[in-house]
Amino acid sequence: MAFSTNPELLIFDCDGVLVDSEIIATAVHIDALAKCGYIISADAYNSRFIGMTDQQSYSIIEAEAGFRLPKDHHECVTAEIAKRYTGNLKAVAGIHQALEAISWAKCVASSSDVEKLRLTLEITDLHDSFTPHVFSASQVARGKPAPDLFLFAAEEMNTPAGSSVVIEDSVAGIQAAVAAGMKVIGFVGGSHCPPGHAEKLMEAGAMRIFNRMTALPGILAGL
Repeated sequence: MAFSTNPELLIFDCDGVLVDSEIIATAVHIDALAKCGYIISADAYNSRFIGMTDQQSYSIIEAEAGFRLPKDHHECVTAEIAKRYTGNLKAVAGIHQALEAISWAKCVASSSDVEKLRLTLEITDLHDSFTPHVFSASQVARGKPAPDLFLFAAEEMNTPAGSSVVIEDSVAGIQAAVAAGMKVIGFVGGSHCPPGHAEKLMEAGAMRIFNRMTALPGILAGL
């Protein structure tokens, strides 16, 4: 796979990369699913569904369980996540310093919907660092692990895919970046990342792994 020798664009996933949100959101999801009779542990949920859109995970769960989730399931989950984010959600340690030290063009490309992204970035004082360059899987036909979202982000940023570098924490996200023809670096500093997660990201195609966001400027300088 050929890459530009001069990377120009840095694409961040949001949940688990910019903000330490996955542990909060996963708890809401597994509680709501348990009420519907679908029991899954946090580790299993994270391993299978992090990186996907909620709609993708719901479709898989409904097919496995053999029943439809309540019509208001997503609405209730979204409301509870927003409630728990307020006062509890924090930016990943070191991300503000890292962003200040990186001169590349930057954007966000997340599986979260537009409104959740706005709330997440505002709560953690990251909104102004990226707006208006915040892109959601709801804007493309297919979510991760398909490459659509990352290709869309690069196109909107007027940058070739081969000149883009992605920062991701999920297997689906790594696979999506590889499919888009982009370099991808795995981040495993989120509180949701279990032992062995780094190896899974490398197997999915990450070129390297890091766990401290303050190390990112140095990593990028070496590309």
